[in-house]
Amino acid sequence: MARIESRFGSTSTALEVVEGIDLTGRRAVVTGASSGIGVETARALATAGAEVVLAVRDVAAGERTAADIARTSGRDDVTVARLDLADLASVDAFTAAWSGPLHVLVANAGVMDTPFGRTRQGFETQFGTNHLGHFALATGLHGALAAAGDARVVVVSSSGHAASPVVFDDLFFERRPYDPGLAYGQSKTANVLFAVEATQRWAADRVTANALMPGGIWTPLQRHWSPEQRAAAEEQARRAEGAGLFAMKTPEQGAATSVFLATAPEVAGIGGRYFEDCREAEVVDRLQGLHGVVPHALDPVAARRLWDVSQELVDAARAAA
Repeated sequence: MARIESRFGSTSTALEVVEGIDLTGRRAVVTGASSGIGVETARALATAGAEVVLAVRDVAAGERTAADIARTSGRDDVTVARLDLADLASVDAFTAAWSGPLHVLVANAGVMDTPFGRTRQGFETQFGTNHLGHFALATGLHGALAAAGDARVVVVSSSGHAASPVVFDDLFFERRPYDPGLAYGQSKTANVLFAVEATQRWAADRVTANALMPGGIWTPLQRHWSPEQRAAAEEQARRAEGAGLFAMKTPEQGAATSVFLATAPEVAGIGGRYFEDCREAEVVDRLQGLHGVVPHALDPVAARRLWDVSQELVDAARAAA
């Protein structure tokens, strides 16, 4: 199948992507919508007319963001709900409280390069938060997504997926030294594999899921970096920009691909793919800078296995509680 292209690119903003799109009557949930690209994703969806729920861990920060989005979008139905993806009890409370159809779910929240730690249910922090938390959220909202009739799930992944496949024999670094970069890469591969399998399993419900790389953006996501790591990354970015390999994005530009997948007619009914700069990425053996998607992230066999393993882990954690 031909790769999906669009008239938008790396410098397009989220608001440019929704220009002329009417989301009146549609409901959207954006996780991690109190900072970074999550704010601009929610703002664009609200500006286009959607009823947006900011699903956030810090409700006070979410309320401030909701007020700002309401002011800039002219909407009075931007609401906030607490969601801690590192705690399945919080995820289950969110899904239990939801009623009615859900047209767009943007799995945007995440952590990166954290020190070794565990979620409330004992999962390694990055895999547990970035993948299992969103897995439990999406499966818990499946009925609402199916009720929409044409729902879209948008999963924010990263070029970091190239660092590691999902290591099924040691998901939580119990038999190998913990490496923050590998743990992040594994979780971002899992994000893409979730989109691949969700599209297959939920095809009869007309629910599609796609993953994306938002681009290089300075946000609170890098808060676990040391000053030395941040300085090295900034120098690397300057060199890459000077060589024309890529340019860092603003949060407004970084949110564009999420919003494109949530709204664009070009991807209606299409799922299980990986996008960057508002177009489908090329499958490559090795990334070109930040560009491309490596085959292990789109492997349908791994996607099926990950879904089954994820369901088993989530079910077992709930049973233990």
